[in-house]
Amino acid sequence: MASIFTVHEASGYEQLMGRWSERLALPFIDFAGLAEGEKILDVGCGTGSLTFALARHAGLSEIGAIDFSPVFVAAANRRNTDSRITIRQADACDLPFENGRFDRAMALLVLHFVPEAGKAVAEMRRVVRPGGVVAAVVWDHLGGMSGMRMMIDTVAALSEGGRQLRNRYCFQPMMRPGEMKRTFVEQGLADVTETELMIRMDYRNFDDYWAPIAAGEGPLGKYMTTLDKGEHARMTAAVRDAYEAGQPDGPRSFANVAWACRGVAP
Repeated sequence: MASIFTVHEASGYEQLMGRWSERLALPFIDFAGLAEGEKILDVGCGTGSLTFALARHAGLSEIGAIDFSPVFVAAANRRNTDSRITIRQADACDLPFENGRFDRAMALLVLHFVPEAGKAVAEMRRVVRPGGVVAAVVWDHLGGMSGMRMMIDTVAALSEGGRQLRNRYCFQPMMRPGEMKRTFVEQGLADVTETELMIRMDYRNFDDYWAPIAAGEGPLGKYMTTLDKGEHARMTAAVRDAYEAGQPDGPRSFANVAWACRGVAP
């Protein structure tokens, strides 16, 4: 499995998405549920947003975490001071654990970056005990990411490459309503439930909003690095205009919706 997410550096990812992943982790944990003494697997841990949110629950006995990116694994390990946590590099479609090893397997903002997302769900089911829970959450890029859509739609309106990027961005795996639920059912999970989770992304100013993209983070950031200096400046000015919307630069807040799904291993 090759992830389709572009990893430039861990600190840039934190500014682009990691801080919002931490915010989304809290309602996701509430949705997935936890119980005293459980062993939890975080599939696609990134820099540790879900891993360390789980660690705040003292009653958990073990937290395993894997990610495909060695950059993310190294960053998460640097943060780790909890003996219950083990973080390693691994493939979500080929998890290095025996059957039934965990009570719950959770994936925060991961499945839409896995080309074989159904296989990843099957692996999560495999490593969870009978009666255990598999849960995942992905952004609704098409209809639920107002701040991100604003920057991507602006670039799409100004360039063919941006338009193609926007079309890919809006329809990644697991992002259509009911798609995760169907996949969970197809992989043999029972009592499958899908719902929406919402957080807000709050920015101090335009630089806080745009800096990780300007530095080359994420798919849009990678596209921006292909532009010449003039085109880069033109796109940046247009996105700034959209962000400011005729008002002075300063704080802005955007609502963001994610699809969450859970099921029980038979």
